[in-house]
Amino acid sequence: MSELAAVRQDQTERVPEPAVREPLWRDVVGGELRGARLEAGRTLADVAGRSGVSVQYLSEVERGRKEPSSEVLRAVAGGLDLTLLDLTVRVARRLSREAAGVRLAA
Repeated sequence: MSELAAVRQDQTERVPEPAVREPLWRDVVGGELRGARLEAGRTLADVAGRSGVSVQYLSEVERGRKEPSSEVLRAVAGGLDLTLLDLTVRVARRLSREAAGVRLAA
């Protein structure tokens, strides 16, 4: 094994694994979209229609099964009378709460 390959292998082996797996962005975004929809008392069909996406696709986004584009996120957020900033802040707060819970549990 060359010296460079040995250094690369050694560096790779030293990268620590995170203690706790962070959730996927699509899961957190989907959960926040669903939460906002339910808080507003809106149906999937209503929000999908206002957003210009299918009910099936919106359902999959809410369940974290699809990775929506920024255009879809903007449309769905708008269908919920939210801005992308509103959605991003909600997601950031949820991630912060989850991270704080992990730190407290450790």
